[in-house]
Amino acid sequence: MPRENSDISSERDQRQRALSRWDDEGGAGADGPASASALDTEGMEIPDLTNAELVTLRIRVIALENLMISVLATASDQQLKLAKEMAGYISPRLGFTQHPLTIHAAARMDDLVKRAIHFRDLES
Repeated sequence: MPRENSDISSERDQRQRALSRWDDEGGAGADGPASASALDTEGMEIPDLTNAELVTLRIRVIALENLMISVLATASDQQLKLAKEMAGYISPRLGFTQHPLTIHAAARMDDLVKRAIHFRDLES
């Protein structure tokens, strides 16, 4: 039985390490968290998105959300629980206040899981 506890602890540690890479909302590179210089956009000229680009992004997000709902609808109870827990990991960096967008992102994650459970219940 000690093996099972160490596996659970290892999975928890691995999940925490993976999630911690995203704490700065900068994501991760192939070798771990992206460096500050790779994320620094100061001094870079970033063009505004056109209306067509914004519409395309919106369509892609809708498609991805629906794909996630279909994947989550067939997920195990443990996977659904994990998805809900991950929403709780969205937090500001130490010393920073909660940003409305991160609060909204966590709520959207929770909503996706609830919608998936709804479709799962329809299949029964």
